Amino acid sequence: MSVAPVARSRVLELMKLQTTLFRTTYNPSCHRLGSRILHQRLKGASVASYYPPRIGTISQLRKLYPDYGVMDEDEEDWLEHLNVARSRGKAPPKKKRTAAESKKFNKKR
Repeated sequence: MSVAPVARSRVLELMKLQTTLFRTTYNPSCHRLGSRILHQRLKGASVASYYPPRIGTISQLRKLYPDYGVMDEDEEDWLEHLNVARSRGKAPPKKKRTAAESKKFNKKR
């Protein structure tokens, strides 16, 4: 006595019913969808909380320790450069804050 093979349509109907019962995704073509990874809990917050907070800039150090004279040499050099440029008249112009200050409205004809 031989058993007749089951039709593919019947197998697909059974798979659909299975997915509704067990709340899984219906994937008859058996492609890798990544749903297992997408349903996992996110790990970013726990990984970030493992490491201590990073102090990256000198301005952050100044805020943390205002009593100490923390100096940023690059910033000091840049400010000195700007002061020299201003004394020669080569610095960028001041920003106009109102319409009355801008050149557009103060044209002399």
